[in-house]
Amino acid sequence: MTAVIFDCDGTLVDSEPLAIVAWRRAVAPYGYLLSDAEVEACIGMPYLRTHARMTQLAPALPSAAALWPELSEQLFALIDEALVAFPDALATVAELRRRGVPLAVASSSPRERLDRTLAHVGLEFAVTVAGDEVEHGKPAPDMFLAAAAALGVAPQRCVVVEDSAPGIAAGRAAGMPTLAVRRSHPADLGGADRVVDALSADAVLALAVR
Repeated sequence: MTAVIFDCDGTLVDSEPLAIVAWRRAVAPYGYLLSDAEVEACIGMPYLRTHARMTQLAPALPSAAALWPELSEQLFALIDEALVAFPDALATVAELRRRGVPLAVASSSPRERLDRTLAHVGLEFAVTVAGDEVEHGKPAPDMFLAAAAALGVAPQRCVVVEDSAPGIAAGRAAGMPTLAVRRSHPADLGGADRVVDALSADAVLALAVR
């Protein structure tokens, strides 16, 4: 049996531009104006690692726990107002489900953000793993291995779908064939087994172990 494990932000939904705005708004009161490139460099990383990098740029930032309510307020308002799913992702999920392929999501986002994101765009998965539920986030393989275990499918039979370098590294570290989709933000996708400009069920399943 083949299963597919999707990243969420930037892969299923067009959330990265919203995250850039939210981070800039959350950090600005502490004396630093983030550039788009500085936020984009953190794409695919878990919240705690991103916060640590932002603290290097803005030393006055409060702790990760203290900043989260401020950041999430900004981000969730943007999600509720403007978040959309990528049409190719929606079509791919629907076709894989039609073919009976088990699906999961493994996201660096905290559980609160992941649930809100999926609910907003009307996507439901029986198995989801959030960034605050594993000991080591991407580029470590923990969350992909946890998703495979929850699906009951061997890691080598799980295809990972990602859009970021940390996510690709995590998929490869988990021993899973990894498909990268090139979205609007710059990213080094060279570590993937295959890179596409748009998702499709056939492109995903072409990496399945025979």
